[in-house]
Amino acid sequence: METGQGSGDRSGTNIVSEYLTFTLGNEEYGIDILKVQEIRGYDTVTHIANAPEFIKGVINLRGVIVPIVDMRIKFKVGEPSYNEFTVVIIMNVLGRVIGMVVDGVSDVVGLSPEQIKPAPEMGAAMDTDYITGLGTLNDQMLILVDIEKLMSSEEMQVMDQVN
Repeated sequence: METGQGSGDRSGTNIVSEYLTFTLGNEEYGIDILKVQEIRGYDTVTHIANAPEFIKGVINLRGVIVPIVDMRIKFKVGEPSYNEFTVVIIMNVLGRVIGMVVDGVSDVVGLSPEQIKPAPEMGAAMDTDYITGLGTLNDQMLILVDIEKLMSSEEMQVMDQVN
């Protein structure tokens, strides 16, 4: 900040929010960077009987049992494969540690309020409550996900039983 103004002023509209961007299929998504604990490779999981298909199982991460959710299956994008390139984003969501399998992690980007458009209304055909908006960065569009809303949604409540 060359002028010295605005650096401590939180009332302005130029507050930039930081998002970790990741890919699922051909789409780019973004989640609040403050929810991310770490990024790691896919490891062997312990399967849980009768869990939905998108919950791959659990891992023991430094003494914490972490459910692993494959977002590619959850969002029905792409063919999930598990190899040395498969990425798991470890997040702290609603006081729980959760792992989310994605195709790849891209970058950390800052978006100002002007770069974020409201999520489109899809009606009852599609649950888009967890989409906070669409971010535009250069000519790229990011689907911004409220990870807490998504992980606490009706069909994801099964995660309470896993922990």
